[in-house]
Amino acid sequence: MDDIIVLDKINKSYGDEVVVQVLFDIDLSIKSGQFTAFIGPSGSGKSTLLNIIGLLEAPTSGNVIMEGQDISGLDKNELASYRNEKIGFIFQFHYLLPEFTALENILIPYWIGKGKPPKEVVGRAMYLMERIGIEQSGGKYPNQLSGGQQQRVAIARSLINRPKIIFADEPTGNLDSKTSDIVMELLKEIVREDKTNLVMVTHDRDIAAGADRVIEIVDGRINCDFTVDRMGREEVRRELEHLACTFSGAAGES
Repeated sequence: MDDIIVLDKINKSYGDEVVVQVLFDIDLSIKSGQFTAFIGPSGSGKSTLLNIIGLLEAPTSGNVIMEGQDISGLDKNELASYRNEKIGFIFQFHYLLPEFTALENILIPYWIGKGKPPKEVVGRAMYLMERIGIEQSGGKYPNQLSGGQQQRVAIARSLINRPKIIFADEPTGNLDSKTSDIVMELLKEIVREDKTNLVMVTHDRDIAAGADRVIEIVDGRINCDFTVDRMGREEVRRELEHLACTFSGAAGES
């Protein structure tokens, strides 16, 4: 498998007079076709790292290479175009636009990038809604949907443009355990079908154990990195139990 993402000496600091460094010389390669889970204590820098890989934030220093292209030299418009075409995002908070229906929310990434969606794109949106069990909700507004339904809309929205990579930051953090399991299974299944790469931040051991690769971030550095292949679920869980991550922090603080 080829590397779809390469990070070269990524550092990230915030502040001018008082400088706080949150990432330190991160070197990382992610191969195409993997479900990669970032774990670590709250405040460890894993969400910041995800935002940098997802081109939502720029590193203070270092290079981000996507599909062999150094992204560092792109201007804001080029970055926005690349994100819209190649990347899908799912967040803990779904960020649906309240004035649009579920179907319209799903179509927004296409609309922004290419204009009014043709019939085949609307058809894909309806297929995705059916695939994730919200086919009856297309005409409803976000405030008429449950939390689980809203997150499913967000998943469909992230997939509408057939992105190369899905970045997910605690996508099940606001869901009950049953709904969380359903959403994760649907997401992984659709990602496999579309041959999309999934990179996720999570505090959930069960979700991490279901990934192909687990990377632990502690104090802005990679503390542990292992591939799950050929390890049984219980062995993976035991490995996760021995990591420095306490999994006790509130989601969204990382």
